[in-house]
Amino acid sequence: MQLDILKYPDKRLREVSTPLTPQEMAQPKMHELIANMFETMYQAPGIGLASVQVGVLKRIMVIDIGIEEGEVVKRDPRVIINPRFVLQEGSVVWEEGCLS
Repeated sequence: MQLDILKYPDKRLREVSTPLTPQEMAQPKMHELIANMFETMYQAPGIGLASVQVGVLKRIMVIDIGIEEGEVVKRDPRVIINPRFVLQEGSVVWEEGCLS
């Protein structure tokens, strides 16, 4: 199911998301949320989507930058749960493409 993506300046985008507990991660509704986030991201189209962007204040994000194989881009979906910075070094220059 495709979800609605919140758009700036929606105040919910500034809310602080909470970590998922192991019990929450095991719930079928979280697996469904993640599947719906991928569907929403692909339809947007985008390469990443955080749960806060669909109104869920949990620390979940989905990404898929794909892998080019000739003329075809092979999907490479990833789910990131409870991310945190432990070290920041270097930089990457990339064009911004936020879906919100």
